Formats: sequence, C-alpha cells, structure tokens
Amino acid sequence: MNKDLTVGRPETVLWKFCLPLFGSIIFQQLYNIADSLVAGKFIGENALAAVGNSYEVTLIFIAFAFGCNIGCSVVVSQFFGAKAYDKMKTAVYTACIASALLCAGLMAAGVLTCDKLLLLINTPAETLADSKLYLDIYIWGLPFVFFYNISTGIFSALGDSRTPFIFLAFSSIANIAVDILFVTAFAMGVAGVAWATFLCQGVSCVLALGAVLGRLRGLKTEGKPALFSFPILKQITFIAVPSILQQSFISVGNIVIQGVINNFGTGVMAGYSAAVKLNNLVITSFTTLGNGISNYTAQNLGAGRLERIQQGFRAGVKLIWMLSLPLFLLYFFAGRFVLNLFLEQATAVALQTGLDFLRILSPFYFFVSAKLVADGVLRGSGLMRQFMISTFVDLILRVGLAVALSQTSLGAQGIWWAWPVGWCVAALLSISAYRAGPWKSPSSQDASAA
Repeated sequence: MNKDLTVGRPETVLWKFCLPLFGSIIFQQLYNIADSLVAGKFIGENALAAVGNSYEVTLIFIAFAFGCNIGCSVVVSQFFGAKAYDKMKTAVYTACIASALLCAGLMAAGVLTCDKLLLLINTPAETLADSKLYLDIYIWGLPFVFFYNISTGIFSALGDSRTPFIFLAFSSIANIAVDILFVTAFAMGVAGVAWATFLCQGVSCVLALGAVLGRLRGLKTEGKPALFSFPILKQITFIAVPSILQQSFISVGNIVIQGVINNFGTGVMAGYSAAVKLNNLVITSFTTLGNGISNYTAQNLGAGRLERIQQGFRAGVKLIWMLSLPLFLLYFFAGRFVLNLFLEQATAVALQTGLDFLRILSPFYFFVSAKLVADGVLRGSGLMRQFMISTFVDLILRVGLAVALSQTSLGAQGIWWAWPVGWCVAALLSISAYRAGPWKSPSSQDASAA
C-alpha cells in the first residue's frame, strides 16, 4: 500500500513508516550474521575469520547497490510527492537499466581482482582459500543484491515499508535453515554458507521485483512513460554517486583497518569478525532509518512542505535514540553472551577482542545515530556536499587513528577507539549542516506558523 508522507502528524507518520524498515534491516543483516554464526559454530574459528575477512570486501559491492537504492528512492519520492507519476515510472525504469550495467561491470571487476585484494589486506594463509571461495560465489549473486535494493528503494519512495519487510523476513529465516542444512547435512563448509546466501537473496529479489512491477501498473498515467531519460539519470546520479562514494570509501577504509587487524593474528580476527557483525547490524539499522528520513524529506520537499522537515528530524532523533538505548545496554553489559552465539570454544583472545570492541563502541551509538538522521535529511533535500564532508571526515579520522593507535601500547584496542572519535566529530558536522538548511529560511518559518 502506497503512503503519502506529506500529510499526518510527522512523528506518527515516521513511526509507522520507519519501524518496518528497522525490522527489514534486522532480517537483512541476519544473512551475514547467520553466515558467521554457522561458520563459527559448525565449521571452526578459521572459517569464521574467513567469512568475516570476505565480508569487508563484499561491503564494496553493497556500497554500489546501496547508492543505487538511495538515488532511485529519493528521486522517485520527489516525483511521487509531486504526483508526477509518469516521470516517477521513467525514473524507476532508468534506475533499473543503469543499475544492471553497473552491476555487470562490478561482477567482471570482482572476478578479476578479488583474489589480489585478499592478498593486499594480509589475509592469513590458513583463511585465504575459504575467503576466496566465499567471495567467488557471492559475486555471482550480485544481480540479486542490486535489484533487491532497487526494489526496496522504490517501495520506500512510495511510502510502503511493510511489503519488503515481509519478503525479507521469510527469506532471512530460510537462509538460516539452509545455512545449517548445507554445512551440517551436506558438509559443504564455507561454500555451503555462501550458496545458502546466494539462493535466499535470489528468492527475496524475485519476489520484491515482481511486487514492485505490479504496484507500478496500479499507478495510472496519461501516456506511456519513457523507458529511459538522461535528465532523470542525471538527477539519480547526483544523489547516488555521493552515496556510493560514501559507502565505497567507508568500505575501503574498513578493508585498510581489516589489513591492520590481520597483523594481530587469527584470534583477534575471529573476535573482530563476530563483534563487527553485531556493530554493523546496529549501524546499518540506523542508516536504514536515516534512509526513511530521506524518503520523508524528499516527499515533503516535492510537495513544498518544508515546515514538516524540521518536525521530521526531531521525531527521527527521538525514534532512533529509543532504539539506541537497548542496543547499548545489550552490547555493553551482555556482550559476552551475544558473542558466544558466534564463537564455539572461543580462544581467550577472540572473546576478549570482541568484548573490548563492543564495550568501547556501544556508548557512542547515541552520537552516530543522531548523525545518520541528519544525513537522511541532507540526502533527501539534495544537500550532498555537506553530507560528503561529514562522511569523509569520519572516514579519515577512523582510518588514520586506527593505523596510528594500533602501533602504540594500546595495540588492537587503539583500533577500536578510532570509531568513537570519527563518529563524534562527524555528528557535529552533520547536525550543524542540518541546522543551516533551507527549512530555516523566513518563508519556511512563516509556513510553519500558518
């Protein structure tokens, strides 16, 4: 069901729209968490380290899919808010064609370079073969990743966050079952983990894409929309490229950090692999809620309702802090229990590494979550320069400090402290940029008072 985000009490509208998004990302992250959980429990610590090592490389591909999602979603939201359904359909078709071409190029690059990239980040010899095997299978599933992201972006643009949640919930639960089946019953090892993800992502992609096409047919237009538009592609690219760059450089930064971590041995690698999956679950959830704020902002911008954007920001921060609190408490005080889900007969080094990581980062979830809400507003309103400045400051600080502090007496703990520093500085920049936005103009203040 399509939902107009330009009417209704902003706090209520965002709660109803964003909570299914939060549920969706929980299930989407279950793909990666299930991979690590099954690898650590049923194969061994080296397999867990291999999956975690490969995961940092897969984030580069996910960055491109995420950028296509955001670019398509924001532009479609603006056309939907303006009731320009013919342009909206053309934007969908244009995004699909451009994404297919981009995906094909990435698959070719991945097949040719992933083994070299694994060597570049100092992958230990005992995990290299499994890391490469996992990546090879993952790359062939990239079309599913891309078109699933495009589909969910379109649903979000139409104000429907419930439908993709239902698809993803079923496929994620199925992924856990197939993971266990392939690894335990068929003894496929790391390949079983990768093939389970491939198959279940394919199912969710096909279901979501079919539902999107059916939803579009229900929106009536005066004529037949064009299949491709260069001006609309330019609009999508204007939003997508900074988002791709953001995620890509963050992924490259994480790969650099992974290379530093690999120098500390398999125990630290395994502990980090488990803990970073838990952390990424939180950050990706926050990012997805920020994407919901982007859709909300774009629809209201398209409808000329600037006064609702400020109300949406405040409601978004309130919502995301309510989610931050239990996650902080869980990781800080019950981190050992959660990590034990991943680590079967964990070494003391692996378990302590995971605990240190979670206890250092989790208190700062309140800062990074507020930043991601502000980023959502900036993206939805097209203020991409300010968004990029904040993102790159965070990245540069995290990577630079991780490299520098790892060589001090802090050792691996120095790497973990780089995250909070980057988050706090970037949060100040993003929130300052939001506060200077066009909704602060006299005209928007007048509209708010009317």
